[in-house]
Amino acid sequence: MKTRVTELLQIDYPVVQGGLAYLAYADLAAAVSNAGGLGQITAMSLPSAEALRKEIRQVRLMTDKPFGVNFAIGQYNRPYEKLLDVAIEEGVRAISVTGGNPEPLIRRLDGHDVKKLVLVASVRQAQKAEAIGADAVMAVGQEGGGHLGRDDIGTFVLIPRVVDSVKIPVLASGGIGDGRGILAALALGAEGVEMGTRFIATKECVHAHAAYKEAILKGTEQDTAVIKRTLGAPARVVRTPGSDHILQLEQEGAGYEQLKPFISGENNRTFIYDGDEQKGFGWAGQVIGLIQDVPSVQELFTRMFTDLSETWGRIEQYQKR
Repeated sequence: MKTRVTELLQIDYPVVQGGLAYLAYADLAAAVSNAGGLGQITAMSLPSAEALRKEIRQVRLMTDKPFGVNFAIGQYNRPYEKLLDVAIEEGVRAISVTGGNPEPLIRRLDGHDVKKLVLVASVRQAQKAEAIGADAVMAVGQEGGGHLGRDDIGTFVLIPRVVDSVKIPVLASGGIGDGRGILAALALGAEGVEMGTRFIATKECVHAHAAYKEAILKGTEQDTAVIKRTLGAPARVVRTPGSDHILQLEQEGAGYEQLKPFISGENNRTFIYDGDEQKGFGWAGQVIGLIQDVPSVQELFTRMFTDLSETWGRIEQYQKR
């Protein structure tokens, strides 16, 4: 396929793997890039700049294709400058920014040959990202997993609104996990997609505990919930006893200090690494209702684009009637 996204990122298929805190490391990133998409490493989950350098070099041992580094600057109370310096020094071709104010990070990339992607959840955010120099925006609807916009706008409405409001390429995110979703995104005017949850349920997402993957497989579109809404930072999770406890505390009026121990990165890792669903929680979008298995990344790509072609063929049949 050829779109402005594939040309911008020099990839075969217009699919970008989401940042996936604590999960998006070399095995997964390389597998996505080798399959023709853009794999990404999650920078802010790593303990140091040198750990990021090691991860980047490990990806290069596993693929000669382009890959990116994601900076989830709104989710961690730590500086990112040294991590960003390493990404620049290592010649990473694409950097994506999620959460927080992307402008300071984007400005630090001025003069460097790197493609800049910014995750947005509204028209206003997309226009700001374009104004500060983003090469593309990834627009996430409220169906998505992890941190979302505050306006509860679904992907089907958000994507054409963003496409109509900016000149740079738009990738659709939220609720996309198969070829039908990719084709729908393209029909809405997007030139690519970003997928997160679907890549958790793959063989190369080796850091995700079997219990996390099983929760995604067993869950339906009814089995996610949005936590941290009362803190102004809504984020979608797969339902577990741990996430239900967070929701209960919010309903009881708990503030940030009371919620902090339960919404921490440590509690996130407790479930996604250790499988403790009683205490922990894991990010996931409503697309879990479409996820039935744990294929390899290559198998997933083959299936998605076969499905896309077959769906397009079915649509063409409608035109002949």
